[in-house]
Amino acid sequence: MDAPPIPPEAITPPMAPERAVAIASTFDLRALPPDFLANPYPVYAVLRERDPVRAMPDGSWFLTRHADLVAVYRDAATFSSDKHVEFAPKYGPDSPLYEHHTTSLVFNDPPLHTRVRKLIMGALTRRAIADLEPGLVALVDGLLDRIAAQGGGDLIEDFAAAIPVEIIGNLLGVPHDERGPLRGWSLAILGALEPVLTPQRRQEGERAVLDMLDYLRVLVAHRRRHPLDPQRDVLTRLIQGEADGERLTETELLHNCIFLLNAGHETTTNLIGNALVCLHEWPQEKTRLLQRLHDARHQPEQQEAILSAAVDEFLRFESSNQLGNRRALRAAEVGGVRLPEGALVTLCIGATNRDPAVFEHPERLDLSRPNNRHLAFGFGVHQCAGLSLARLEGRIAIGRFLARFPRYTLSAPPVRGGRARFRGFLRAPFVTEA
Repeated sequence: MDAPPIPPEAITPPMAPERAVAIASTFDLRALPPDFLANPYPVYAVLRERDPVRAMPDGSWFLTRHADLVAVYRDAATFSSDKHVEFAPKYGPDSPLYEHHTTSLVFNDPPLHTRVRKLIMGALTRRAIADLEPGLVALVDGLLDRIAAQGGGDLIEDFAAAIPVEIIGNLLGVPHDERGPLRGWSLAILGALEPVLTPQRRQEGERAVLDMLDYLRVLVAHRRRHPLDPQRDVLTRLIQGEADGERLTETELLHNCIFLLNAGHETTTNLIGNALVCLHEWPQEKTRLLQRLHDARHQPEQQEAILSAAVDEFLRFESSNQLGNRRALRAAEVGGVRLPEGALVTLCIGATNRDPAVFEHPERLDLSRPNNRHLAFGFGVHQCAGLSLARLEGRIAIGRFLARFPRYTLSAPPVRGGRARFRGFLRAPFVTEA
C-alpha cells in the first residue's frame, strides 16, 4: 500500500518564540490553548529559563527544572502525595472519583503507601516479570500478524493500546472475555485528573469508577474462593498478603486494583505509540536505530541494551505522564523561592526531561543517549513500582514492530489526546510499506 508522507509539522507543529513567550506570560493550567497541547515544550523552555518556580493564578506553584523536581521528590516528609485536601473541592467528598483517587497507592503517603507498595512489589519481582516475557512476545506477534494481513492499521488501537491491557489483565487474572471495558474505564478515570474537570469528564469518570468497582467485587470474591499463586498473581497477593501486620481493607483493595489498571495502561500505551510516531518524525534516528539493531542481530544482549536505551529516550523526549502534584506540609524553599505551608505544587515532568542543565541537546531525539536521567518514572519513594514491566513492554513491542515493519509510515496525521497531564495519541493510522 502506498501513502503520501506525513510531514513532521503535521505531528508536532512548531511554535514561534513570541507565541511561546505570550503563553508563558499568562500561563494557567486551567486555560491552555490548543497549540500548547499540540506542542508544550517551547512554553516549558520559556518557563524553565525565566520563571522556573512559577506562582500560578490559583495560588499553586509550577516547577520546570530538573534539580527542583528531584529536591521535591526526595523530601517526601515535606511534600505530601496525599490528595484529600486537594481533591475534596475538585470532586466533592462523596464522589466516587474522590474515594478512588484518595485511596490509590500513587496519591497516598505512608503508612498506606508503604503497605500497598510492598505487596505489589512482592508480586512484581524480577523473576515474575521475566516469566511474563514469553506471553508478551506471543501477544505482540499475534497483533503484528493481524496488522500484516491487513497491510496496516492504527498504531494505537491495533497495537499500542492492546498490549498493556492484556498484561495488566494477566497480572490481575481478569478472564480474557471480560477485558473489553478495561481501557474505556481507565481513560475515563484518568481523564478526570486533568487540570480542568468538565461536567462530561466528571460524569464519565464517576461512572467508570462505579462500574469497575462492581466488576472487581465479583472478581475479588471469586479469587478469594479460588486463589492463584501469590508470587505471580497480584490480586491474590493483595488479598492474602500482609504488610506491617495489616491486610488491606476491601475499599483499599478494590481501589488499588483500579490504580494498577490505570497506572499500567495509558502510560505504557503512550510510551509505545509516542515512540513509533517519534520515529516517523525523526527518520534519521529511525534509520540509525534499525542499523544498530541489524549490526547486533546475532547478539541478543546487545540488541536488548540498544532497545533499552531507546525506550528511555522515548520516555524522556515525550513523557507519557507530563505532570505530577505534591502539597507542602510545612513552609519550604524550592529553587530559591519560599513556598508557604499548604502550597500545592505541580511538578512538570515534561519540562524537566528537556532541561539543558541535565541533557545535552535536549530538544533532539537521541536514541543512544548515555546516562539518561529522565524523571518519567518519578523519583524517590514514589518512583513507579512497575517501571521494569513498562520497560519490558516497550522494548518488546517497539523492537518486534520494527523488526517486522521497518518501512512503516503514517498514512494520515495522528490525532493527539488533547490533554495536559497524559501525552499521547488517540489515533495514528499507518501502512506497513511506504
